[in-house]
Amino acid sequence: MTTTAAPPPAVRLPRRRRTRVEDRGWLFVGPFAVVFALVFLAPLLYALYLSFFRDQLIGGNAFVGLDNYATALSDPNFWDGFLRVLLFLIVQVPIMLILALAAALAIDSARLHAPSFYRIVIFLPYAVPAVVAVLMWGYIYGDQFGLTANINDLLGSDVLQPFVPQWMLLSIGNIVTWQFVGYNMLIFYSSLKTIPGELYEAASIDGAGAWRTIFSIKIPAVRGAIVIATIFSIIGSFQLFNEPNILKPLAPNTISTFYTPNMYAYNLSFAGQQYNYAATIAIIMGVITAVIAYVVQLRGSRQEVR
Repeated sequence: MTTTAAPPPAVRLPRRRRTRVEDRGWLFVGPFAVVFALVFLAPLLYALYLSFFRDQLIGGNAFVGLDNYATALSDPNFWDGFLRVLLFLIVQVPIMLILALAAALAIDSARLHAPSFYRIVIFLPYAVPAVVAVLMWGYIYGDQFGLTANINDLLGSDVLQPFVPQWMLLSIGNIVTWQFVGYNMLIFYSSLKTIPGELYEAASIDGAGAWRTIFSIKIPAVRGAIVIATIFSIIGSFQLFNEPNILKPLAPNTISTFYTPNMYAYNLSFAGQQYNYAATIAIIMGVITAVIAYVVQLRGSRQEVR
């Protein structure tokens, strides 16, 4: 009869040792947790708190529950601004990402002379401060003093009118595209540089041409980067504020105080002293943006798995 040796007992760290290791971990995480709580969580919770109250003539700042949300969801000014930024997102984001992807593919193709020069030139507008960029384009768009006015004088008619209501959103989209094509190009280009060279060699052996390589290897390989750039662009579109707010003095009859939801919340808060309602608008836009960004991320992740 053979006997089997019993397994050695599991080695357990002393409780004091494990506690000491956990404490060291919190020492590293603690500073970030404190900053995260103060910079992100505290303002968010305070805005949520404000959205449940309302300043009234009788009673002062009173708790009203979800009344502010019901008012906001039936506010035509809010929906006017929201539909405008939604249209901006649907039209501008695909154009910007396609241009950025085309630029990244062109630089990565090794068919351009001095690709580093083109990469810097395309990225350079992103390095320009946003306020300076909008002021510069505002001068270009000026129909009384800028480049647009000079072109109209040369042609003898008002052919170009960037500040009329029909073209205002397109003018803003042109500024945003000019600013962020280089940023998204850099994301795509960095992703392209991670593709193994063996894939290109195999495609060349199989007789794949340049276009076949792009659509069968490069674009599928950067799908994750495209999802990330799309999410960033969605968030940026719903946060549209700098461009219309800075251009407003040049086009006061076209850009209203509720031209975008962020402008609406800003003017409600700082011009109308309606802090509670402004916080409500901000919370609603934050929820909508988070939901749409999550749906895009979820759909992109499923396509990657396939």
